[in-house]
Amino acid sequence: MPTYSLKINGTEQQLEADPAMPLLWVLRDMLGMVGTKFGCGIGQCGACTIHVDGQPMRACSIPASALVGRDITTIEGLASDTNLTALQQAWIDLDVPQCGYCQSGQLMSAAALLESKPNPSDDDIDAAMAGNYCRCGTYVRIRQAIHQAAASKTAMFYDATEKNQEDLV
Repeated sequence: MPTYSLKINGTEQQLEADPAMPLLWVLRDMLGMVGTKFGCGIGQCGACTIHVDGQPMRACSIPASALVGRDITTIEGLASDTNLTALQQAWIDLDVPQCGYCQSGQLMSAAALLESKPNPSDDDIDAAMAGNYCRCGTYVRIRQAIHQAAASKTAMFYDATEKNQEDLV
């Protein structure tokens, strides 16, 4: 079986995989990165959304071998260490998830949107998020969280460690 080197969340990962194996299964089964979810397997639901060179893509429908030399970011790489992005903090502040299954894909699509359009309109949000399905119907809270993150221009990251410690007191 061929050996590949993939740059995932800033780290080079060496792996031996079938050239046709979708990135989703490389992430989940070979690397133990289970934040990216399997939803439909045909790239339609958005649960497996990751970034490739900053653009949202569906990990279930792209072979890992096609991503050699590209920068791959998963939900695990969205934040830095214990710092949450403003988007992740907005997700928490507004209690966006219900069951939570689709949320990694939702967050990855929203993050790509905010990177390309720092102050998106409702139409921009609807267009960017159209390929991400939420069976629980949290679309209104998702839109609110994206707007809150866009409005948060003073701090891009929140210290998740401090937030968690405050909650425990």
